[in-house]
Amino acid sequence: MTAPTHTLFSLTGRTALVTGGSSGIGYAIAHALGHAGAAVVIAARRTTELTRTLTELHEHDITAAAITADLADPDDLTRLCHQAPTHFGDIDILVNNAANNIRAPMADLTTDDYQQTMAVNITAPYLLGQHFGPRMARRGWGRIINIGSQQSHRAFGDSGAYGISKAAITGLTRSQAEAWSPHGVCANTIIPGFVLTPLTEPAQAIPGRVEALAARTMTGRNGLPADFAGIAVLLASDASAYITGQAICVDGGFSVH
Repeated sequence: MTAPTHTLFSLTGRTALVTGGSSGIGYAIAHALGHAGAAVVIAARRTTELTRTLTELHEHDITAAAITADLADPDDLTRLCHQAPTHFGDIDILVNNAANNIRAPMADLTTDDYQQTMAVNITAPYLLGQHFGPRMARRGWGRIINIGSQQSHRAFGDSGAYGISKAAITGLTRSQAEAWSPHGVCANTIIPGFVLTPLTEPAQAIPGRVEALAARTMTGRNGLPADFAGIAVLLASDASAYITGQAICVDGGFSVH
């Protein structure tokens, strides 16, 4: 029997960890999960932005906590894994949103550029999944939501190391789904189009780039963080019990061309 629609998308009693939750898509997802009833733990590097976002979540009567962490730092990652469940209990929903966006021409990328990109964009999601995924599986329920990119599927705009990491995140999702979906843990990747966030500000600064990317969509506009609220709640809820291992484009039709 299908659950009533008023409970199908409810996250009441669930706890979510959202990395990069202080701005952009992570900010919108944290708000959406909180409004759906989840207790939310947000993690990010910048304390000022993190504190501001936490205040806003509380102002919306969302149960929330914040942890300052640099996901490129292995010690911070370990601390995040142990500290996150101390606020509201075990993590049921893991949103791997934090990323860097070093998009220099391929020939100009340094070894440090590559290592930083991999550390944040793929190694951190892998390690967080390795920590929380088995725990979700033992409890018989969990959701992992990884944030990909158009560069997960295609190269454009100096994809470089960023493109490598975002292609890898879809592979990580499939591996997580294979490992834990039989135990009630669904893992999926959200593939945004071009979204107007602080992460894409360098691209937005290129004359004509924003307009050209908007023209490529079928909706005639670029994405906004709020466009990811609905898909996040779907993939975090009981409504997604039969959706796993997928890369789901939320891009206004950008990828169809």
